[in-house]
Amino acid sequence: TTGANLRDGIAVFRNQMISQMPPRTLKHLSNVAAGSTGKRLNMFLRWMVRPAAGGVDFGLWTRLSTRDLYLPLDVHTARVGRSLELFSRKQNDWKAVEEITSALRLLDKDDPVKYDFALFGMGIEAHLTLPKGGL
Repeated sequence: TTGANLRDGIAVFRNQMISQMPPRTLKHLSNVAAGSTGKRLNMFLRWMVRPAAGGVDFGLWTRLSTRDLYLPLDVHTARVGRSLELFSRKQNDWKAVEEITSALRLLDKDDPVKYDFALFGMGIEAHLTLPKGGL
């Protein structure tokens, strides 16, 4: 599954996995079909698809392209993304993931997720204060 179908592929993967798991473990696999950000699943895809040359990712899966990945959105990347006006959605949900990833694709259409580490790092900085409206 590639491109616009990646979200659907994540949903299918989750459904196949949960059919093999005890119900108490369902909370560990977010449901993008219900609007979840799918942070863990998007992070896993990032690790497996992006090239290992950067020292963070593994680059083991070559059937997917980096251009098809979505940002693993969490409170840190969302806070910085909003401050930099990369997206405006108030909720951290799948629509926010699509919105911020679309903005990052304008910066690099071939690898929009490469900005994840920088956004995350800025977001966890304890004393970081970004002015309203970005830098």
